[in-house]
Amino acid sequence: MPLYDYKCTKCGHIFEVMQRISEEPLKFCPQCKGEIKRLISAAGIVFKGSGFYATDSKKSQKASVPAPKSEKKESKESKSKEVSK
Repeated sequence: MPLYDYKCTKCGHIFEVMQRISEEPLKFCPQCKGEIKRLISAAGIVFKGSGFYATDSKKSQKASVPAPKSEKKESKESKSKEVSK
């Protein structure tokens, strides 16, 4: 269930209430019984599980560095020699 923030227009009291989305918003302050307004606030996000850290998705330096051109040529030549045998 989401948390909603409310602020009293009479006494300035700010409080939060856990309510269902389908419930009607509160109308009166629990302290002074004055009129209240629902505040807009950022939603809380909780990431659970693996894959949410910067280190989880990074590739190793060795894998991302391209091989020098001379190594690539040698490997292609050796493969073609092996195939022709």
